[in-house]
Amino acid sequence: MKKDHVARWRANFFTGLAVLLPAVVSVAVIFWLFFTISGITDTLLIFIPRIYTHESFGGEAGAGPMHWYWSLVALLVAILITSTVGLLTRNYLGNKLIEWVDASLLRVPILNKIYGAIKQVNDAFSSGSKNSFKTVVMVEFPHPGMRSVGFLTSEVHEEIQQRTSEKMVCVFIPTTPNPTSGFLVLVPESRVTKLDMSVADGIKFIVSLGAISPEPSHAIQQKLPAVG
Repeated sequence: MKKDHVARWRANFFTGLAVLLPAVVSVAVIFWLFFTISGITDTLLIFIPRIYTHESFGGEAGAGPMHWYWSLVALLVAILITSTVGLLTRNYLGNKLIEWVDASLLRVPILNKIYGAIKQVNDAFSSGSKNSFKTVVMVEFPHPGMRSVGFLTSEVHEEIQQRTSEKMVCVFIPTTPNPTSGFLVLVPESRVTKLDMSVADGIKFIVSLGAISPEPSHAIQQKLPAVG
């Protein structure tokens, strides 16, 4: 009898967990994004006295962290600035101004190395770029016999290619559930299996810890054996 109660409680618990977990994780991700981004955007309100924007700490006004509603204002200001910059790129004068700023940053020692590298990475993710992640692949990683889903980026550097006997390609393998970090692996092209899924489906598969599997294409469905 006692075991029946334990089994019923366990079933109810895991059923409730399955219902609540997606909502809890979604809210947690939103809060994490908000406070992570606000750590950067809060500086946009530097012109407002801290006694208004920050909490009191140790009896001193404005010595504590920023109030969450002022962080929200800073985020909205950042969105407004970003939209304004996007608007400027749509006219000739604004586009020339942005090109001048871009060229000026690339002439500053040390800063040009950092800015140039970040700009190249950004261009790689931009749609229409020749270095965009357009192909989802499966490679043997991190151990023989195990497989990981990644994105084919490009062929390897010429020097690396000359030191290998096989044609190599670069594959970016994102971590889960945060796909912005990961591993860059050099894999022989013959050992790369291209998957018939879009980059968006590949990212969904990774972020969801494999819980969201893309629907197989019509060509793959024809190859699958019938069930039953």
